[in-house]
Amino acid sequence: MDIPEGGAEGVLLCHGTSAGGYSLYVQDGRLHYVHNYVSRQHFTVSSPDPLPAGKHELRFEFEPTGQPDVQHGRGAPGRLQLYVDGRLVASADAPYTTPSMFNPGGVSCGHNPGSPVTPDYRSPFKFTGRLEKVVVDVSGELIVDSEAEFRAAMARQ
Repeated sequence: MDIPEGGAEGVLLCHGTSAGGYSLYVQDGRLHYVHNYVSRQHFTVSSPDPLPAGKHELRFEFEPTGQPDVQHGRGAPGRLQLYVDGRLVASADAPYTTPSMFNPGGVSCGHNPGSPVTPDYRSPFKFTGRLEKVVVDVSGELIVDSEAEFRAAMARQ
């Protein structure tokens, strides 16, 4: 993604509505992720520093830390992790997640149609920067992007 001079804000990827779902978004210059557990609780992680202007690779990873308790309406607990340019910048623990699919609402990229996943923004909260590519990987394997790792290493030189 690319953030212009002066900053950008908006939803990068979301799934669901105010009834439950998740959203990865930029607000007040920082990267945020929220998991809305059936409108009852919101589990959030936010980057501590603002994203500077320019091209960046942003990533969210969910790392399960236990087993789901579907009988009691709870999905797996896990660690919510935010990465900027391949570097872990923030993490938080969610004691449980939604045990099944989010309904209503589908997956949306670049905005949050319908009711917002989180009360922290108003829909459609369109992203004002530029998204170049969005990858959703549900394999459970760590995403390895050799080109991004090379670019990040060169930027540190």
